[in-house]
Amino acid sequence: MLPYAHGSKHPFCLLTIILLNNLPVMLPTLSPNLLLVLALLLKHKSVSTTAVLAGMSQPSVSRHLARLRVALGDPLLVRTGGQMIRTKRGDELVGKLSEWVASTSSLLVGPTFDPAAVERRFRIASTDFGIMAVVLPALAELRQVAPGIAIDVVPLNHAAHTALAQGEIDFAISGLDHHPAQLHRECLFRDRFVVVTRPGHPLASATGEPVPIDAFLAHRHLGLTVSDAELDRVSSALGVQANARRVALSVPYFGIATELLLAGDLVMVVPSRAVVRLDGANEVVTRPAPEALGALDYWLLWHDRSHRDEASTWLRGQLRAACSHDLD
Repeated sequence: MLPYAHGSKHPFCLLTIILLNNLPVMLPTLSPNLLLVLALLLKHKSVSTTAVLAGMSQPSVSRHLARLRVALGDPLLVRTGGQMIRTKRGDELVGKLSEWVASTSSLLVGPTFDPAAVERRFRIASTDFGIMAVVLPALAELRQVAPGIAIDVVPLNHAAHTALAQGEIDFAISGLDHHPAQLHRECLFRDRFVVVTRPGHPLASATGEPVPIDAFLAHRHLGLTVSDAELDRVSSALGVQANARRVALSVPYFGIATELLLAGDLVMVVPSRAVVRLDGANEVVTRPAPEALGALDYWLLWHDRSHRDEASTWLRGQLRAACSHDLD
């Protein structure tokens, strides 16, 4: 038998799974392995070359040739001088076997991927910031290049890894830490946090210096939570200092945040990319957040079940590219 073990990188290893109804009708009793050896022998007229291509020893190929001669009742290859030549029967089979190898090989090769021809809906779990920072910058190009691709955005929750594993969603866009097994992830961008206030607020400053942590904690805040776990990224980053933080109002939405901030004379912290997308952005001012809040790594996550899917791979590339261009 040919050594077509699982994990073999040999180009012929996959052909061992081809259905028997694809075999030439004139050779119904021979296994696919023997037919592959025969195809190589008749094409190259060499036991040593066949052995190299099939990943076998020369004695094994010779034994296969002996079996083939008995099964077909013909020498198939005969030695003349210093070389092997095909018999008449071998000449009759070489073309048919070459066609069979080519046709069965093509069964394992997928069609060339064309995004313009794809008709598919993707489900992406995200916050409204993810829509602002990732989906929105990619949308125009997606509509132009792949008009048949549609996206359904669903709320991001703490069990996104389970939804990815079960195929309920295709991707998750998140600034949270996710490390379950079988999840793949790619950092789309790293962003810095900024403090947002009304003009004239005590924390507003034209110096561009980060807000001191003591001054930051001295004012009432508008908290922004993420997912159904109601995670407040700022409080998480502050650690024990979060006990001194006074959150007057907490919401899970960026969209109305500016109006709430102005109405309550509050302070909020958002990623810098969010500021330009906020409603009423021209009515507020920003300043770098306290250094204790660190930076935000924003991730695209997907499960191993879709890791090699061509359409998913293509869409990941589009989202990545859009984030890069939006940064520029």
